[in-house]
Amino acid sequence: MKKLFFLYITIGLCLQGCDKNYLDRDPESTISPEASFKTVKDLELFTKSFYEVLPSAEGVYNESVDNIVKNTLDDELTGKRQVPVNGGGWTWTNLRNINFFLGNATNTLSAATAAPYIAEARFFRAYFYFDKLKRFGDVPWYNTVLNPDDEELLKKKRDPRTLIVDSIMQDLDFAIKNLETKSSDEKVTKWTALALKSRIALFEGTFRKYHTNLTLPNAKELLEKAAEAAKQVIDGKQYSIYMGAGDNSYGALFYSVNSLPQEIILARKFSDALQIWHNVNYYTITASYGKPGLDKHFVNSYLMKDGSRFTDKANYQTMTFLQEIKDRDPRLSQTIRTPGYKRIGGAATLAPNFGNSVTGYQLIKYVGDPKYDNFNRSENDMPVFRYAEVLLNYAEARAELGELTQEDINISIKPLRDRAGMPNMDLAAAKASVDAFMANDYPLVTGAFQGPILEIRRERRIELVMESFRWDDILRWKAGKLVTKQFKGMYFPGIGKYDLDGDGKDDVWIYEDTKPTATGIQLLKLGSEILLEEGKKGNVVVNSHIKKAFDESKDYLYPIPIDQLELNPNLEQNPNWK
Repeated sequence: MKKLFFLYITIGLCLQGCDKNYLDRDPESTISPEASFKTVKDLELFTKSFYEVLPSAEGVYNESVDNIVKNTLDDELTGKRQVPVNGGGWTWTNLRNINFFLGNATNTLSAATAAPYIAEARFFRAYFYFDKLKRFGDVPWYNTVLNPDDEELLKKKRDPRTLIVDSIMQDLDFAIKNLETKSSDEKVTKWTALALKSRIALFEGTFRKYHTNLTLPNAKELLEKAAEAAKQVIDGKQYSIYMGAGDNSYGALFYSVNSLPQEIILARKFSDALQIWHNVNYYTITASYGKPGLDKHFVNSYLMKDGSRFTDKANYQTMTFLQEIKDRDPRLSQTIRTPGYKRIGGAATLAPNFGNSVTGYQLIKYVGDPKYDNFNRSENDMPVFRYAEVLLNYAEARAELGELTQEDINISIKPLRDRAGMPNMDLAAAKASVDAFMANDYPLVTGAFQGPILEIRRERRIELVMESFRWDDILRWKAGKLVTKQFKGMYFPGIGKYDLDGDGKDDVWIYEDTKPTATGIQLLKLGSEILLEEGKKGNVVVNSHIKKAFDESKDYLYPIPIDQLELNPNLEQNPNWK
């Protein structure tokens, strides 16, 4: 039976309902702090409540920016976000829980005894504030228990993001020094804290580098911290890239029921025995959740299996599915249905299904045994931190610093390419031949390391797809225009029948006028059930009737809700949100 460290019921005195004034002020505790935390067991029990800060399974796999396309569009992609009356992510209950613990953990026990648990709390405070930083930028920093009567603290101004990041780094440095050094995929350790430090420092370092209009300092220092933290994980040799399923090791990493601790640094745990499930199978094989599929532009970015660029081919834009899928980076066939795909434990080959995927590029990442296909019955663990991200963080930080070497690539990108059966990235070649396809997406990337940075961004997008990193990456790279591109799917040269998996049997029939009488084939009426970019031919187009927009002056941050601005007159709204 799995131990579920972060699915324990939270101690009631700290996560009761709140009146929503100021910072989610809770009723005064009925249990005095002096009566709490008398034993190590008390500390251990309370820290389990902190894991609720981590994303749910849906918070990991349910990505919807420009990697994954659905039949609806989020407001972030259409420019329709508005200042909310309340909520909007401006919630502080978890921080109150953490700071309550930090303020009382040593009431009875010594600092040395409590240190590992204090380190755990400070890890989660860093995690909590990183989420707020990404969403709002400047926010009030609180490191003490708030008295409901302390109007001065409750009505304080937002602290600058520089102070927030410095404070986060201090929390993580304490956590790194005092957390358990033995690896665990279900409880935070020194290695989890190092992974988080590399994630946050890379985010903020690149954010400051590319958002030059904000004139934020110390971008280089943060990139150095990101590289250093990632390198400590690499040198610690606690983790390696999973290679246990042969040619399908990448895919197996995600559909495995139990997370694979040689690569997974921290996972959200699920269990059929304990009736704790999520919905990833149902999400990908039904039409109930927007029919998610990869975007054509993203599919185009996958390299050929020999390491050459697919987009260097003269006719890449008009290839049919069977043509474009041939000899590509094997991670593509472990992310979507491609010729020869079979369900786990199944004998029948299955073609992509437009009834379940609006682009035709039907997702299989995380999809487990058919016994999990019913609503909310999947139990495979969800990765929150994995070693592959740390490797990518290291390579990117070194490249952004202009210090990337071939040896750096050999210890970071090469293990990912080795698993995929791909040739290693060559630094000199990347410098000498910049990919115009990638450069068009990221015009802010320039200089001697333009090519390597673009190649690492390609690698990151492919390796981490469907793990909900993409929105953060777009924010930090100042690449908001990418979400305004027309989302597309497979290319069809005309109406008619198509064999999508090369088995000699037609899988799709695009028709006009009267519906054909046929079985065993997907019937898609042109103009209603499927739209092609050039009328009777072209790429499938998705949501072409919905205008997409991204306002560079405001959309990199979210607005603060109206009720908080009214409750605290010292808060100022983010720029250009009205």
